Amino acid sequence: MAEVELVDCQKMEEIRARVDRIVRDPKTAAALKPWYRQFCKRPCFHDDYLETFNRENVELVDTDGRGVESITKSGAVVAGREHPLDCLVFATGFEVGTDYASRAACEIVGRGGRSLTERWSNGVRTQHGLFTREFPNCILMGGLQSGLTPNFTELFLEQSAHVAYVLATAVRRGFSRVEPTEQGEAAWVDLIQQPNPAGVEFANACTPGYYNNEGRPTEGPGWFGGTYGGGPQAYFAILRDWREQGGLEGLELR
Repeated sequence: MAEVELVDCQKMEEIRARVDRIVRDPKTAAALKPWYRQFCKRPCFHDDYLETFNRENVELVDTDGRGVESITKSGAVVAGREHPLDCLVFATGFEVGTDYASRAACEIVGRGGRSLTERWSNGVRTQHGLFTREFPNCILMGGLQSGLTPNFTELFLEQSAHVAYVLATAVRRGFSRVEPTEQGEAAWVDLIQQPNPAGVEFANACTPGYYNNEGRPTEGPGWFGGTYGGGPQAYFAILRDWREQGGLEGLELR
């Protein structure tokens, strides 16, 4: 790990040096430098991002990790100083780590009237990151409890093939509902919870963020909603091996 850390430090020094080369104001440049290991945070790759801070109409307000104190009718207050604003954009991009109800703007209700938010209140529980008990025929594709890939298209293609196999097999056998058994779901959650020592060590070395559950990578509900520690290709292999067995182990068909 020492050699990996050294290489990581060298790369991050290159990134920080690039900030100094592009951003003319030393104070602004210092505030923009990342002081953590590479990929502890989602990297920015836009060619014009740093150059933007050289414009006369752009000012970087460093909250020193404390965030904005308050919003007034005329601006934002940081460290006791109000910054006048004509327009305030609260966020861009997409939600990460929020529950399905928040992202879909609707609640998913399963058998017996229990919501998915309630079922997952103590942590995500699935089989293969796709099916969850008490929610028959509810297919949840994405990164939760699956193999995280740099390109989501690859993940969706692999998951789609798996789901198509399950549904086609169920229809061929004369069934109309599919959901995990309690044992099948529990076995998958246990597998997800098995830590990857190198991954946990890396996550512990990172500054707090959603990548490492705010500095607690092996604690709380976030740990249940993690990804498979063996990596995406190993996750895809698990799905293929499971299909080849042909028994739909861990699923209940009705």
